[in-house]
Amino acid sequence: MVVIIDYNIGNLSSVTSALKRIGVEAIVSRDKEIIKGAKAIVLPGVGTFPVAMNNLKKYDLIDVLNECKDKGTPILGICLGMQILFEKGYEVEETKGLGFLNGEVEFMDIDEKVPHMGWNQLHFNQEHLILKNIHENDDVYFVHSYMAKCPDEQLIAYSDYGDTKVTALVAKDNVIGCQFHPEKSGTVGKQILLAFKEMIEC
Repeated sequence: MVVIIDYNIGNLSSVTSALKRIGVEAIVSRDKEIIKGAKAIVLPGVGTFPVAMNNLKKYDLIDVLNECKDKGTPILGICLGMQILFEKGYEVEETKGLGFLNGEVEFMDIDEKVPHMGWNQLHFNQEHLILKNIHENDDVYFVHSYMAKCPDEQLIAYSDYGDTKVTALVAKDNVIGCQFHPEKSGTVGKQILLAFKEMIEC
């Protein structure tokens, strides 16, 4: 069972539908006992970094997420769900993140239009199982105004937005994050979710 974390932020239905389309049994829950028994966890999110973290605290989910991370449960963060995996964010106010990934999330203070919205190519920085079903320069769909800065060893893939190198896919041990929306990225997004499914099943 894959548990999609319900912390009252984000489009849960589209993520649930995308997983069900590839044969993944997924439920939306904030029940700690159900989360502890998950084969994998998906952390979606649309909104702001402080609200996301405050909601995780309000629903008392931070300790159980840490417990699952420490025991090796695969965790996939999507968009804002990826951003809060980092140590700190600066949206609205400086806010401590979950710290599952190293780095910080900052405003995209660039010459291009913000938010960064639309389809962009993925450029691979290193090999990873999450990339096994897709190809260099495949397009995925982004909607965001803040981006992560992380160590190169955690950067799996990036996108070029004008002159800016946008962190697109990150990973550290059993934790993976997508800045883009795989559930809205057509066939490519489906193949990324299928790779995550295969990682869960191995």
